[in-house]
Amino acid sequence: MITQKNIVLPAMSRGYHLITKNIVEQLGTLPKTGLLNLFLKHTSAALSINENADPSVRYDMEGISDRLIPENASYSHDLEGSDDMPAHFKSSLMGVSLNIPIAGGHLDLGTWQGIYLCEFRNCGGNRHITATIYY
Repeated sequence: MITQKNIVLPAMSRGYHLITKNIVEQLGTLPKTGLLNLFLKHTSAALSINENADPSVRYDMEGISDRLIPENASYSHDLEGSDDMPAHFKSSLMGVSLNIPIAGGHLDLGTWQGIYLCEFRNCGGNRHITATIYY
């Protein structure tokens, strides 16, 4: 069986944001076992699973990605601002979907794992995710 839900995240500032709680709240009751696929419907943000306890990880993740893909380089695609093309590349590099097992009616994440929204735009707006549950 397959079910889908649309999840809307409020606009967030540029950076790496833990959204596990937002996702779980909007999913509601989960099956005892299954698989959750999250698909972010944007080209300038990404989803990731990483450290959920120490906030310095999120700051370092942003710093590393900004050093790898600098904002003020010479890009052809710059009509929407200097943060736009770097955001597209970061989105492709990080990815826009995740698969997470469901066990015991809960997301089967590791002890220190959380779901991140990686917001690469200065003003990205609301973000939309399609959640597909397979069980």
